[in-house]
Amino acid sequence: MSVYVDGKTKFTYEEYRLFPDDGRRHEIIDGEHYVSPSPSTDHQKASRHIQFALYEQIEQTGRGQVYDAPMDLELAPTDVVQPDLIVVMNESSDIVLRSRLRGVPDLVVEILSPSTAEIDRNLKRSLYEHHGVAEYWVVDVEDRAIHRYRLTDGSYGAAETFRDSISFRDAVIDLTAVWRRI
Repeated sequence: MSVYVDGKTKFTYEEYRLFPDDGRRHEIIDGEHYVSPSPSTDHQKASRHIQFALYEQIEQTGRGQVYDAPMDLELAPTDVVQPDLIVVMNESSDIVLRSRLRGVPDLVVEILSPSTAEIDRNLKRSLYEHHGVAEYWVVDVEDRAIHRYRLTDGSYGAAETFRDSISFRDAVIDLTAVWRRI
């Protein structure tokens, strides 16, 4: 059921569940509805190769789960997003429900598209920081780089940029192999 906050009606997960399954990505951030088109083939290739590397090193070793879009991540009733990739380590597995992920994952990955770049770089970075997501990656396929934000004392600070390889915990992703396949 929508909520009324500061003179404004905000969508919640209950309304989100009623959005159409129309091939577009529907999300709510601070109760506002955002819609974006399907991603490009380069976007999907990058997502697949990064996911596979994380899957091999995290999921196949029994340390956690790797999810790809579309997967609902409910950070709060008025914050429901579909990141490109989500990593939930075993110690955080209580956020995994049959219908969605509800709570804060260990890693969120967003891959920039022309229609979502501004949202991913700013609005979602603030959203993930606010909810305490420990690590947030912004993948820039055009620039062949990943910008990593790590939560320190409740904020992300400046991003670190990686072009050749990047690690999460002890999983290492060879980015040169990812870029070569795009």
